[in-house]
Amino acid sequence: MAKFKFIKISKNKKIRYLLNPSSSEIYVVFLHGFKSDIEGDKPKTLYKFCKKNKIGFLALEYSGHGKSYGKFEDGTITSWTQDAKMIINKKIRKKKLILVGSSMGGWIGLNLFKYFNEKIVAFVGIAPAPEFLDRLIWKKFSDKVKRQLVKEKFYIFNHSGFEYNISYNLIKDGRKNKFFNKKFNNKIFLTILHGKKDDIVPISISKKIKKTFKDAKKKLIIIKKGDHSLSNKTNLKRLTKEIGYIYNKLINL
Repeated sequence: MAKFKFIKISKNKKIRYLLNPSSSEIYVVFLHGFKSDIEGDKPKTLYKFCKKNKIGFLALEYSGHGKSYGKFEDGTITSWTQDAKMIINKKIRKKKLILVGSSMGGWIGLNLFKYFNEKIVAFVGIAPAPEFLDRLIWKKFSDKVKRQLVKEKFYIFNHSGFEYNISYNLIKDGRKNKFFNKKFNNKIFLTILHGKKDDIVPISISKKIKKTFKDAKKKLIIIKKGDHSLSNKTNLKRLTKEIGYIYNKLINL
């Protein structure tokens, strides 16, 4: 049974995390998506997989998500990246990292190259969504909604049955966290899984990420019947298979 814990970062601020301690040199780090948490099928499956195979594992909830401190509306891509950076430094600072980023978590993971470039040995994206705030949300808003958001600072919208309270500060901060204007020469393992039936993040985003890593050992897996979450048993089995493959390759280098 997974045991969730909290790490105190200031007087009234705590971040919830899930850890499988291990003597392994390499840790799998799971970064969840927008308004998600670490109680879903992906983090639980990865925790069990890593525990069974004696691999270190870490997952965290950014501020304003799950049971971590704060309001979602106060968060930004920058602050959520800093949450991830902080807990990695506090819990597994000396370890090498296989980052697993789901949707927005992919953006957070790609941001972490700025801080852990030498420690990241692999990146596994699950429909990763860098720059999605501008590319997939702001651009779809009408001029009326954009004006409302700028004036009132917040806007609530529905997408795929979910309600999101978007702040204009979040949009503006997203523009400061560019990814596609960078090039990476990292000789890492890069694997991206993307559902062909994903109606939230287009496959073209994953293709662009793949091109950005020029020297990586890269693979884009398009799952024919896959949706955005890729959380059913078949897709989770594929995810753990890919991570297991990467891990075994790395420890045998």
